[in-house]
Order: sequence, then C-alpha cells, then structure tokens
Amino acid sequence: MEWRRSLRSSSAPSLSSAPGCQPRHSRCPREGTQASGSLPARPPRRRAAMAKRSSLSIRIVEGKNLPAKDITGSSDPYCIVKVDNEPIIRTATVWKTLCPFWGEEYQVHLPPTFHAVAFYVMDEDALSRDDVIGKVCLTRDTLASHPKGFSGWTHLVEVDPNEEVQGEIHLRLEVVPGTRASRLRCSVLEARDLAPKDRNGASDPFVRVHYNGRTQETSVVKKSCYPRWNETFEFELEKGATEALSVEAWDWDLVSRNDFLGKVVVNVQRLCSAQQEEGWFRLQPDQSKSRRGEGNLGSLQLEVRLRDETVLPSICYQPLIQLLCQEVKLGTQGPGQLIPVIEETTNAECRQEVATTLLKLFLGQGLAKDFLDLLFQLELGRTSEANTLFRSNSLASKSMESFLKVAGMRYLHGILGPIIDRVFEEKKYVELDPSKVEVKDVGCSGLHRPQTEAEVLEQSAQTLRAHLVALLSAICRSVRACPAVVRATFRQLFRRVRERFPSAQHQNVPFIAVTSFLCLRFFSPAIMSPKLFHLRERHADARTSRTLLLLAKVVQNVGNMDAPVSRAKEAWMEPLQPAVRQGVVHLKDFITKLVDIEEKEELDLQRALNSQAPPVKEGPLFIHRTKGKGPLASSSFKKLYFSLTTEALSFAKTPSSKKSTFIKLASIRAAEKVEEKSFGSSHVMQVIYADDVGRAQTVYLQCKCVNELNQWLSALRKVSINNAALLGSYHPGIFRGDKWSCCHQKDRTDRGCDKTHSRVTLQEWNDPLDHDLEAQLIYRHLLGVEDALREKHQLLCGKAEAKSPTGRGGAPQEPLAQLLRVLQDLREAHSSSLAGPPPREPHHLLELQT
Repeated sequence: MEWRRSLRSSSAPSLSSAPGCQPRHSRCPREGTQASGSLPARPPRRRAAMAKRSSLSIRIVEGKNLPAKDITGSSDPYCIVKVDNEPIIRTATVWKTLCPFWGEEYQVHLPPTFHAVAFYVMDEDALSRDDVIGKVCLTRDTLASHPKGFSGWTHLVEVDPNEEVQGEIHLRLEVVPGTRASRLRCSVLEARDLAPKDRNGASDPFVRVHYNGRTQETSVVKKSCYPRWNETFEFELEKGATEALSVEAWDWDLVSRNDFLGKVVVNVQRLCSAQQEEGWFRLQPDQSKSRRGEGNLGSLQLEVRLRDETVLPSICYQPLIQLLCQEVKLGTQGPGQLIPVIEETTNAECRQEVATTLLKLFLGQGLAKDFLDLLFQLELGRTSEANTLFRSNSLASKSMESFLKVAGMRYLHGILGPIIDRVFEEKKYVELDPSKVEVKDVGCSGLHRPQTEAEVLEQSAQTLRAHLVALLSAICRSVRACPAVVRATFRQLFRRVRERFPSAQHQNVPFIAVTSFLCLRFFSPAIMSPKLFHLRERHADARTSRTLLLLAKVVQNVGNMDAPVSRAKEAWMEPLQPAVRQGVVHLKDFITKLVDIEEKEELDLQRALNSQAPPVKEGPLFIHRTKGKGPLASSSFKKLYFSLTTEALSFAKTPSSKKSTFIKLASIRAAEKVEEKSFGSSHVMQVIYADDVGRAQTVYLQCKCVNELNQWLSALRKVSINNAALLGSYHPGIFRGDKWSCCHQKDRTDRGCDKTHSRVTLQEWNDPLDHDLEAQLIYRHLLGVEDALREKHQLLCGKAEAKSPTGRGGAPQEPLAQLLRVLQDLREAHSSSLAGPPPREPHHLLELQT
C-alpha cells in the first residue's frame, strides 16, 4: 500500500522528535506566512530562499452515456471537484440530459503536498438528496506523469465507501525493551478532518489497533470529526516477527454497521530499527476489499494540468524584467527585437499562455499599453490586406484578449449585466431562421390558435431589436466608465491602423480594428457564454442560449460595420439590417469618443482610479448574530451587503448604502470553512481577526452555495497572504456552551484542531498581480525555446558580421545575447538554491507495509 506522511502544522508536535527522523530538506515558507509544515532547518547556507507553488488547470468538458436517475428517464447532472476530499468547485447543472456539456475552466492554487483531485458527477434532485452517479480520481503522481496535462475521456467508477476516506491520525509508536521480550507501544493521540458519516454532519469515531492476532480499541468520541483519545496500547513483540501493525479508524453506529474511516499500516521491522516514531499519518482506503466494477456509469471528458513552480526571490528576476521592459520602451526602433523573437519561437499550443503571462508582467510594470502598441506595429508590418488584420490567433490578438479580460472585466459587467439578466428573466422564444421555427399555440384558455411562422419571426425580430438598442445605448453611455488604460490602448490601435491604411477606401478599417477586439473577442463571447465571464451562475437553457446566440450574431454584424460578407452568410438576418445599420453609426460615434483621450486626461483618470480601493469581492452574505446568553441564547443570520477591498472588509444594509468598516485587512488571521453540523449548513465560513486591543475574534458568514463560499475564501486569503500573524491552525467548529463543537475541548483559547488552508485559492480575473510568478513563468517558457533562441542569435550574428566591414557583429543582436546570459544566470540560481530538488514530503525511516 502506498503511504504518504503529511507535513505538520506548527501547532502539532514535531515530526523530528524521533532519533534519525530528520528530513533530507526543509522548505522555506513565504515571508510573512506560516509554513504548512514547519520542520527543523539545516544550518543556514548562502542560497536563495525559494517558494514552491502548485496549481491545477482544470477544464470540465462534457459527459456522455450517463445513467438515468430520474423517473423521466433522464438526469440533471453537475460536477463537484474535490481536492483531498475538500469540495472546491461545483459546475452548473445541465437539466434533463444524459450527455451534458459544461465547458467550464478553473485554475486552483494549492500547497505542493496535495494528494489527489476527484471529480464527482451528481444528479440534482429538488425534493431529496442528490444522487451520486460516479467519480473520476486523479492522483498527484498521475498528473505529474503528464507534463503537458491529462486530457481525454475517462470512465466513471462507482463510489466505494471503503475508498471515501480522508483525514489524518496522530500516532506515537515505540519499541519498549523488556526483561524477556520487547513490547510494541502504540499511543493513539488524536485525529483530524475525518469523513462525516452521520446525518448530523459528524461521526462517532473510535480506533482499532491490530497486531499479532490481538485487537484493542479506543473509546468512542461522539459527534466529532476531530477526536482526541490519548490512549496507549501495548503488544508483545516477537523476535523476527514480520506482521505489520494496523491502525483502523471507524465510525460507531448503534443500529447499522460501523463505517470505515481509514487505516494506517506500519512496518514493524523498520520501527524496531528506528525505536520510536511520532507524527501525523494520512488515513488510507482499504485496498484489501475487491474494487467495484466500472459498470455502465458513462464517461467524463477532462483536461487537467498540474504545474509546479519554484519561485526565486524577486531580485533574481530583475535582470530579466528590466531587459524585457527596456525592449518594450524602445519599441520597434530599438537595437533589439526580443519581443518579435519571442513571438516567432512561440507555437500555437502555448501562445495564449505566453500572451497572458507577458501581459500581466508588463501590466505590473505599467507598460501594458506600450507592450500592446509594439505588438500592433509588428502585426501591421506583416499585414498587406486590411480585411485580414487581427483575424489570426497571433500574439497581438491573444495578448489583447487577455488585456481586456484583466483590465476591462468590471466594465464588461456594467454594460452587459443588465442585458443578460433581462434575457434570462424573459425566457422568450426567439428564432429568425425559418428552417428552425417551432409553431406554438397562443391565446387565452379555450381560444388557442397556432401561431404562424410569420408572427414568430416578427416577434423574434422585435425582441432582438429591443435588446440590441438597449445594449448599444449602454455602450454609447459608457465612454467615461471605460478604464483609462483600455481607452489609451484603443487610441494607440486606432492611430496605428489609420497610419497603415490612410486611403479613403479604408476609412472604416481603424473602427473595425477596435471592434474586432471589443465586439468580436470580448462582448460577443460574453453574450454567448455569460457563465464563463462570471455574468451568471448557471448556464442558459436551450431557449435562452438560442436568444443569446442570435444577439451575439447581431453584435458581430455591427462590429463588422455591416460588411457585405456578414450579410451574405445568413440572409435570414435581413429583418435586423435597419437596426444594424443604425447601430454602426452609433458605434462609430462611440469609438470616436472612446479614443479621444489625451495623455493628461489618461493620467488624471488613472490617478483618480489609484486613489480608490477597488473592490476585490462584493455581494450579499448572511452574518451570524447571537441573541441572549446562557441556555436561552438563540442565533440567526442577518443579510448584509459586504465589500472586500485591499484595505478592509466592509458591510452595508444595501448595495447603495454607506459602508461601515468591519475588519481591517491587516488584522485578519485566517479565513476557513465551518463544519456543517455547527449551523446545519455546509456554506458557512469564519474570519478570524484581531480586534483593536489584539484579542482574537471570529465572525461567521453564510454563503448561498459552495462556489460563492470558495470565492470569498479565496479572496480573503489572497488579500491577507502577507499578514504577519497568520494562524497555522484553527477550530472548524464553534464554541457552544462550554466546549468546542469540533474537538470537544473546553478551553476556548485551546490551539486549533485542524490546519489552516491559506494557500488553497481559486484564480479569478481580478486577482492581484504576482510579479515573481509571472517572471518565473516567462523564464520557464524561454528556457523551453532556448535552442531556438540560440539559433536565432547565431543567425543575427552572421548577418551582422556580413554587413560589418570589420567582420564584427554590431548592436542588433546584443539584447538577445543578454537574454541568453540572463537565462543562464537564472538556471544557475535555481540549481544552486538547493543542493538537490526538495522532496514533496519529508523522508522517514518508517514505511508502511506494501
């Protein structure tokens, strides 16, 4: 059986207390944070402190051939994603289908010590508990064996209760010498994060210890997933015995069979060599029982990629950042051409990733506009036909897409949000294609008559015209609402295109260049897939999806400036042509005003924006309030509107009310989930903070779903990641009466019974920029194309020598030579920071019986 030892939190006893159990390496925590597993470090050496970061890129594509769970012969499937049995993602429900399509993408940041990610396909039921259809589990080792990502169809397997284990158990194991024979002493101290097996959201755990034909049990701890036993058992240790010590955790049930919670199997021979061992052991499933067959549960198409990055201190990346920034500032007239070389050596497979990373890097340096302007010039320099401009998936197109999502998402929400909400609420039947029209009955009861095709087409055209007019009206009023950096970038694009195509026959080309990004690559995709742009929490049904698709087509026609090619593709869109032509006039007027921004106005708008603390996350939450004291105390949740900025967590009665500062950002110590049994809900979080006099306080906030819960936890953890006094442990329960509901300890100030999860976060469009990580990602990409860079450098050197009378190279290749030297320096920094790659988990003399 595979065995892993988990890293210890600082609140737990030291893993190195046993002789000979020193780990090979100790990892350095980030400055200002507490390491998830603090181990005794070696004497300090002259090396760079590294931070290892892991992330999962997840795309849940679709399912097929799922079993029918409803009496209608269909299902309402959705997916739950769990990392080490912790739910972090819930997809939208796709109603009444056995072949659902989700197409949802997520990126999760995790500690490097996670073990597995599991995908559970569920069937949503309105009146009863949701049914489990099946699951797919991918271990960390499986993902690590696919450097380019795990991709493809995977069969769903039945959920086996003997495999659904989680949590860790704290054991102290000793070999005690005796007069006649040695004895094996096993102390069962405590456990944490056990699986809740009972309806009350907890378990009644006890432990069985097996060795050499004898079995001993601990007492039962009622209603706890964080039990503490502190019980010791001894067994006679026969000389030369090869039997393993088995420690099993069970949930006690009065009526039904006890539920299995996990097991640990220890190699006693190795224990005899080590004499003693203490630490937290990860509970493992019972592999001895036969695994259930896959059956006919259908399949799930996934794309999952694990990325481990070792990030060096900021100073190590400064030469790379300065070199790239220098090239952008010089533009195409400078001595070097690093950005063109990077574009040339980047293949289509990773172009979007490279574009996003470069964009974020330059955005953090205040050079996003200059970087994009350089890409515009490069694209225009190789474009001869105006109708092909920015139509390919070039680095310029991909970078501009990323720029609009990073810098313009709030602007997008302000424009499209009300329109999308209206389409979802109305749920009107809209169709313009005569071949797809469905004739339906209309009229009041008893006076039904079939609606004619002409009536359907006319009503549909009216509905789409109304939505288009509302959308264009919102766009035309939004000039001042558009971020200054976006306006300035579009100004540069407009000017560059007009300079490249100055003739009268190309007078619309500068406008089309702007709309090719604003309408075709930003507004239209958001209209077609509002959930992917965070405009809605659920996918649209078939009728609403068709309305959104037709509206997106109309917006594309307006963005194309009513080009004849667009009209020829779908002749049945002709009824909307008057509205499209009028929309073109309004959109050109909007673009003229949008790009009419001078440098001073840009700086003033940017300065005004910087003076405000933009909200990182906002929305309604329910805050827990306790009324009365003692046994008659009652609790309830009150709805308030919360706003999280980079300065504080504030609240108000309504979104438009004046906000009151609730918790200062610097005082936050932890943001964690609360056990379901505490309030009867699995969507409650706690924010632990220090009040004005330094005392620890806790506020409980309830969210409406698991996604909202994880989004708020992610936002709180990101903005407080550099706080100096972050906690390493916490209580997942509440202090009710005279004890903690999780571990039953009676001391309110008792150390936490579970590890905090400050490094588990979801990536969002409005995340703070991470300069070191972006620089590391660029370094890793350049390292992968280093051979191509060297070939390019040699080619440039050869050309320069041929042109030079003296036969010596000139300046044009110098920046590329500098880049190659910087890459070499970073490679040496990585290799010298540690003598060898740090293990994912500490090495111990003890291993489990295989």
